[in-house]
Amino acid sequence: MPRRTAATLATSGEVLDLIRTGEAVTRADLGRVTGLSRPAVSLRVGELLERGLVVERTDAPSTGGRPPVRLEFNAAGGVVLVAALGASRTRVAVCDLAGVELEGREFVIDVEQGPDVVLPLLMDTWDELMQGRPGVPVKGVGMGVPATVEFAAGRTESARVMASWTGVVIPPLIRERFPVPVFVDNDVNVLAIGEHRGVYAEETGDLMFVKVSTRIGAGVIAGGEILRGALGAAGEIGHIPVRDGGGVLCRCGNVDCVDSVASGTALLRDLRAAGRDVKTIPDVTALVRAGDAETMAMVREAGRRIGEVLAGAVNILNPAVVVLGGDVAEAFGPLVSSIREVVYRRSTALATRRLRIETSRLGAAAGISGCAVMVLDHVLSPDAVDETLTNRSTRQ
Repeated sequence: MPRRTAATLATSGEVLDLIRTGEAVTRADLGRVTGLSRPAVSLRVGELLERGLVVERTDAPSTGGRPPVRLEFNAAGGVVLVAALGASRTRVAVCDLAGVELEGREFVIDVEQGPDVVLPLLMDTWDELMQGRPGVPVKGVGMGVPATVEFAAGRTESARVMASWTGVVIPPLIRERFPVPVFVDNDVNVLAIGEHRGVYAEETGDLMFVKVSTRIGAGVIAGGEILRGALGAAGEIGHIPVRDGGGVLCRCGNVDCVDSVASGTALLRDLRAAGRDVKTIPDVTALVRAGDAETMAMVREAGRRIGEVLAGAVNILNPAVVVLGGDVAEAFGPLVSSIREVVYRRSTALATRRLRIETSRLGAAAGISGCAVMVLDHVLSPDAVDETLTNRSTRQ
């Protein structure tokens, strides 16, 4: 934040942002950075202390005389409720205001059962997780769902995937029980946010996260921010068709989408057709480890097809890092090798000059982290904090 002038005095929300980022950790720091007078700094800090967003520490080393009072963001001043829904597995958690998971549960649920079944289960689980935290305020709710989402409205838009969710506006349904800001996004977008913020934020603002699991999708970080597009449909690489796909009908209604020929679902289907007794991805992993030639060939072919689609995306977006996540990408080295080979061969020399293609470091934890960051970036933004303080003053 640039130094403030008398005409643009820092608000309480902006003061909180300085404390959260560590740019200012004492009242003297705040005065120097913002240009606020000592009484003005005390007023703003007092508001943040009263709301529990900041705490004071007196354990800083002294250079002589009374040690300075250090200001810290209070990550324990509230919680956010998050849920990362997958096509087959879901994780529900409570995170502190720094996005750290405090407690969570994972369970298998078929999201195709619809919002009337899934949403009450999520909310009941949040209630159970909050039982040991009486009086701790809930600041917001974040969800990632395996569907296209119109982010501004929180509306799921998939016509064939998660068909029973089509047109459902999720936030009002959650706010009936938890009257706080609610944010909903595509599951791969929240994975991209979590992986970027947790691993790569310091080194690059341009990243593509590709989830290869039951389905295939991508989340794009451009200039440090998630790229959602005009309505939230950015990153739907799973529905880009490939060459020589064999005429496979995709659930979206098109033919030979990479999702329909190279996803975990497609691998299981093709291996069963070839006579292999496989029910889950771990069954496929066992065949790969056993060196089964036909399984290895299918996995490599899936990687080639994914790489073909990713090469086009790399040419268009020029990311610094492509992160491969999801059950399939994390389990199969031959698939990742095939993806790398095709991307480097088919993308332009400049786009791949410094490109890294890596497997996810956070795994499924990126989903929970991304959901929390999505909420916290909104509810702890200077504007949101100032609005909350203004509304509270008006009520009093």
